[in-house]
Amino acid sequence: MLFVPKKTKFLKHHKGKTFIKIANNVSNTLLTKGSIGLKSLEFGNLSSKQVLTLQQTLNKYIKKKGRIFINIFPHQSITRKATKSRMGKGKGKVDFYTVKVKPGTCICEIESLNLALSKKALSAVKIKLPFKTKMIHEYSYYD
Repeated sequence: MLFVPKKTKFLKHHKGKTFIKIANNVSNTLLTKGSIGLKSLEFGNLSSKQVLTLQQTLNKYIKKKGRIFINIFPHQSITRKATKSRMGKGKGKVDFYTVKVKPGTCICEIESLNLALSKKALSAVKIKLPFKTKMIHEYSYYD
């Protein structure tokens, strides 16, 4: 099941500001729930499918040996019109949901006693993300 908001005030959103204008307002920069996490180094968009893939990959490695915390949720709706439709006639239907990720945002965290297993899971997730990330561990950084 994809990550979709249960209830929204407005179904369709504006595109919003560019990443350069929202760069100063960064939240979720530190680990809060887990012992090791994945931090973004670049701007990027994550669709709900990519967030679901991230969760499935972490579950594949961690299973019942730890807890997984995903700190992002796709709220921004992206609309798309049909390919052969003419200009005008309003905005298209909602195609998918996405989240804008800023540099320094902690995307996911893992609370586990097995640090090697957590590193292996996060390195598998790094490959599937469309921007550069790095592993962070409480007070030290891993590449």
